[in-house]
Amino acid sequence: MSISRDDLVNWVKNSVEILHENSEYLTELDAAIGDGDHGINMDRGFKAVLAKLPDFEDKDIGTILKTVGMTLLSTVGGAGGPLYGTFYMRAGMAVAGKMELSLEDWTAALDEAVKGVVMRGKAELGDKTMVDALKPAVDALYKCIDEKKPLEESLQISADAAKKGMVDTIPLVARKGRASYLGERSAGHQDPGATSSYLLLKTAADTWHNG
Repeated sequence: MSISRDDLVNWVKNSVEILHENSEYLTELDAAIGDGDHGINMDRGFKAVLAKLPDFEDKDIGTILKTVGMTLLSTVGGAGGPLYGTFYMRAGMAVAGKMELSLEDWTAALDEAVKGVVMRGKAELGDKTMVDALKPAVDALYKCIDEKKPLEESLQISADAAKKGMVDTIPLVARKGRASYLGERSAGHQDPGATSSYLLLKTAADTWHNG
């Protein structure tokens, strides 16, 4: 089993729906420890991606991902724009020219995407950011490769790892971003960036279930 270009496009389309459905939830999470605009910003950015999608959905996977990233960079406000823009652009660079992805390809793309986010946001594991969901997801994929697990199962394991990482942000004290201004008061709240990251990875696993 592999991830085709059409599968990738379907993931992008489904991500638009999921982020729209969870817009208020993400905004509520962000209102507790941030600017209160994460859900609104992500919804706007992905709607812009959907509007542009017909112009580039026939390209290779790398180009599609890079175009998603550039669109988010120009349309998502706050910290989310540069971070998610970098995420998709770096993922696209890792799979440039490819028309389908193996588990190894997807893992390499996600790994490169997370490295880009870390470089851009200077956040590490435990800082109460999207990295807390993304890094465990990548680590889980590498373990799945070592254990020779099939793609579909690996995607679900990766999404589950992201979910655990997301939930694990609740007791943390934020060390990066707007939430860090709250100091100890940021503890007890789930990080909105980690939540949107989990939603995207869960959507990938759901979209690519049964090929």
